[in-house]
Amino acid sequence: MSLAAAALVALGLIYFFRQSRRNYLALPELPRLDFEEPAQDVIVIVPARNEEANIARVVSSFPQGWVLVVDDESTDGTAEVALKNTAEVIQAPRLEKAAKGKPNACAAGARATASDWILFVDADTWYAPEFLISALDYAEREQLDLLSVFPRQMTRTVAEKILMPYAFALYFCGVDADAVNDRMSQDALANGQCMLFRRSFYDFIGGHAAVAGSVIEDVALAALAKRHRGRVRVLRAESMAFVRMYTSFAEIWRGFSKNSFRFLEANPRTGRRVVAASIFAASWLPVIVALWRDEAWIALFAFAALPTFLLASWYRGVLPAMLAPIAIYLFQLIALNGMFVALAGRKVLWKGRPV
Repeated sequence: MSLAAAALVALGLIYFFRQSRRNYLALPELPRLDFEEPAQDVIVIVPARNEEANIARVVSSFPQGWVLVVDDESTDGTAEVALKNTAEVIQAPRLEKAAKGKPNACAAGARATASDWILFVDADTWYAPEFLISALDYAEREQLDLLSVFPRQMTRTVAEKILMPYAFALYFCGVDADAVNDRMSQDALANGQCMLFRRSFYDFIGGHAAVAGSVIEDVALAALAKRHRGRVRVLRAESMAFVRMYTSFAEIWRGFSKNSFRFLEANPRTGRRVVAASIFAASWLPVIVALWRDEAWIALFAFAALPTFLLASWYRGVLPAMLAPIAIYLFQLIALNGMFVALAGRKVLWKGRPV
């Protein structure tokens, strides 16, 4: 029975995590252009709340005078640092009932500017000099209304190195790259860390104001864009865009707790695949125990190594991927906490504000 269980779980793991990597790599890579200031009329909007440590880096990624930072009631030196680094700064309006901080700040930035294109980027991202012209050129050539990219995930702490690669491997188990980039499909995906909108289309669909109450406003905007027959494209930009989402285990816990279950609710088909993949992954240890009890040593060692080799590309090496089994069970706890938070209607404290 242990050998049969091992075979079943192994097939599930192989299917989901090989599919996960294929899904990610099926997103086209943003073509790189030589650096020059864009000829297109564009403004870069950075919503920022308590981002003193990050804001200078993202502002410096773009030409001087092209960045507007929307300070979302920061209690640190975010605004002062942004101003010192040549960004313009405005204050986000007070939140209306049920509105969330990020879409409220993004909407305020859009209202305060006039340009043909708007690039929304998170304060914890940063970019190569070629990124802006490359993104604009691609969007113009492809006649896009919305271009969103996935930056390269950068990790430093042990918690990040353990959890972040697995989180994205699990996330892409449910993504159909062909469908999200198919205008006729209603499968919607965008990455709120970096979204480039054609201004006329952004205004037409109501922009961030239309999704002001959403915790996952990026996916909500992508779904709205598709319902209005917009041309949406999701790409990878690992050589020109970078992000460090969380800096500690506590941030990872809170960040995924506020987002994970709500994302699955908003994308039922994606959610089912992610849940199935996580169940197969969580079955790894019980199968190991069963094989050990049956003294099936060859099968045990082969099965024990499976997560490491399946996830090595996400961890950027076999040795780092040996941490994957730890991530499987830690992330299971995070996901369960996110489910209980959402079902109970509770709030997660994020940057000093309940979300």
